[in-house]
Amino acid sequence: MSGQTYTGDVQVGGPADVRELPGLTIRKLAVSEMANNVYLLTSTASGESLLVDAAAEPAALLELIGDADVRTVVTTHGHWDHHRALPEVVQATGAETVAHPADAADLPVPVTRPVSHGDTVPVGDQTLAVVHLRGHTPGSIALVWRGPEGAGTHVFTGDSLFPGGVGNTQSDAARFTSLVDDVESRLFAELPDDTWVYPGHGADTTIGAERPNLPEWRARGW
Repeated sequence: MSGQTYTGDVQVGGPADVRELPGLTIRKLAVSEMANNVYLLTSTASGESLLVDAAAEPAALLELIGDADVRTVVTTHGHWDHHRALPEVVQATGAETVAHPADAADLPVPVTRPVSHGDTVPVGDQTLAVVHLRGHTPGSIALVWRGPEGAGTHVFTGDSLFPGGVGNTQSDAARFTSLVDDVESRLFAELPDDTWVYPGHGADTTIGAERPNLPEWRARGW
């Protein structure tokens, strides 16, 4: 797989880490006191771009975007720290706003394209598949990109999957079970081990690194 200089280890105030893959360029930037990850995805064929989570620091996000042709901003879920810069980014780019209907009311701007499990979102000639992961919030989604030959599979998980476990469900047993079940059936059962995982905060991981730990997560209950 190309793009091996990419690590995903970014720091707030530091530069974006850039991953050049066949068909898609991924730029990862950390912003805010919550160390949120923002991802700018750009089709290498058309230059059309999509932003995942306009989290905060609109000036930094607009610098990241530069002259990129951002057509879409996807918000992975409705928590405040993932959409504070959404109004400024939408105003500057005119981008379509995408989120799951269950979290749409929590966003500071209208959702112009609601999406559900199984829908797709284009990035130029590339396609992201929407995966609904219920538990961290009712409308949390992940985005799966299955790239062309040599690019591998990549998933942007918001706050639903991190290195070492699923997202916070506030000690609610029903929410925790729902999220673990969805991660197991909709990510682990569907994606290969070398799938790269890009979470909403912190370091990246892979499906293969996390899958064996699922029984431990269920046993500990968080």
